[in-house]
Amino acid sequence: MLISLLMADPTPAGSTPSVAVVRDDSLYSVPLSRTVRLDILLPPGYDKTAITYPLLLLNDGQDIPRLRLTDVLDSLYDQQAIRPFVLVAMHANADRIQEYGTAAQPDYMKRGSKAALYTDFVLTELLPYIHKHYRVTSDPAETAFAGFSLGGLSAFDIAFHHPDRFGKAGVFSGSFWWRSKKFNSAYDDETDRIMHDLVRKGKHNPSQRFWFQTGTLDEDSDRNNNGVIDSIDDTLDLIRELEKKGYIRDNQGVRYVEVEGGHHDPETWGRVMPDFLTWAFGPK
Repeated sequence: MLISLLMADPTPAGSTPSVAVVRDDSLYSVPLSRTVRLDILLPPGYDKTAITYPLLLLNDGQDIPRLRLTDVLDSLYDQQAIRPFVLVAMHANADRIQEYGTAAQPDYMKRGSKAALYTDFVLTELLPYIHKHYRVTSDPAETAFAGFSLGGLSAFDIAFHHPDRFGKAGVFSGSFWWRSKKFNSAYDDETDRIMHDLVRKGKHNPSQRFWFQTGTLDEDSDRNNNGVIDSIDDTLDLIRELEKKGYIRDNQGVRYVEVEGGHHDPETWGRVMPDFLTWAFGPK
């Protein structure tokens, strides 16, 4: 294992212990034909216990600095607003737009062509590796997957289709526009948005919970000219599909957060991160 401790300074006497970040470059993925860099964020006191912890997988781990994620976690732990958990952030590379997407099919431009391989990586390589080397639970109810934009679509797709592994998913500005046809006279919102169709064809798993966020400035596009940007429309339409399957939008089963003035960027996602983390890992 090639592991380096990025932030594990001794805690000064009288101060609050902080999150430790471990850089792990040991995981080579056969399906992806690359080493997947991991940042492991360990809760305060991890090295002083023998307990197992809840687990959060996070796509786009390379964005951790812009998310100010360690500061967010330190603040939440200091407030005792969340239970200790282990966060595993997987770095994307130049193949991001091919590895993220929906496993069942790529979009109309053949983007997401490796999404099924990425799903295979998560289920058959990443999770076993994490369970072997870090003290994390295998209980789906305490295992979450989250991501941003196209990484959010990926996280939702994997979690939704594998309730035996993931009980929670978090989607920040998800790319739910992912579609099987280009926008023209032949395109139809009802049938051509890929994730919406997959939810319609999927099963209701009452143990699963979902958290969604959009920003009112995520984008400018409004393809149906209804005065609502597509990012918000696509997310709310997906939530409606979940409700039709039996999921309940009650801030627990399905929670939706709309950030006034929020942009499609890590700075916005970092600011709203406490809402997701307290929803997913708040005190029981």
